Amino acid sequence: MSLIEGIREQLLQNGCGGIKHLSTMFRRMDYDFSKCICYRELLIGIKSMGVTISESDLRLVFDLLDKDKNGSIDFCEFIRYLTPPMSEQRIRVINEAFDKLDVDKNGQIETDDLRVVYSGNVKRHPKYVSGEWTEEETLRNFLDSLDTPGCPDGKVTRQEFLNYYAGVSATVDDDCYFDLMMRSCYGLRPRGNS
Repeated sequence: MSLIEGIREQLLQNGCGGIKHLSTMFRRMDYDFSKCICYRELLIGIKSMGVTISESDLRLVFDLLDKDKNGSIDFCEFIRYLTPPMSEQRIRVINEAFDKLDVDKNGQIETDDLRVVYSGNVKRHPKYVSGEWTEEETLRNFLDSLDTPGCPDGKVTRQEFLNYYAGVSATVDDDCYFDLMMRSCYGLRPRGNS
């Protein structure tokens, strides 16, 4: 696990999107849509992200994750291992934000949900104001930024939302500041207020 933590730390030096970019790269390599990568693909992806790790250590990580010993690993599972753990307080405020965005309570955020919650904000987006984007394109751009990298489908599940904010969370040291940031960003009530 310390090897995976070392990879995580190096990816996060590229900002909160480091893990997300690696995930996108793996999805692009997945020509057969198996959601699996071989050792060579893992090596290429890790090295192209600037992660410094010996090939023997990376092989050890790969072998540990290749549970069925078929020569490939599930890259979604690998990304989950890389995702930094979060405190219960952070998970709670992320879930609170998701619940606010999921207006129709169907377990996923879609543009129709965002249209209800963010219609005023869209009209202030620079690309909407300039006429470059429509309201739909502006909402979809926001939604795609939260979606699983490389596979935006117009729907963001709770897990995808948590995954996105796990990356953001890794760049914020203080739980209280993270809570304040989320509440401010999504217009959530301060903790303790009903």
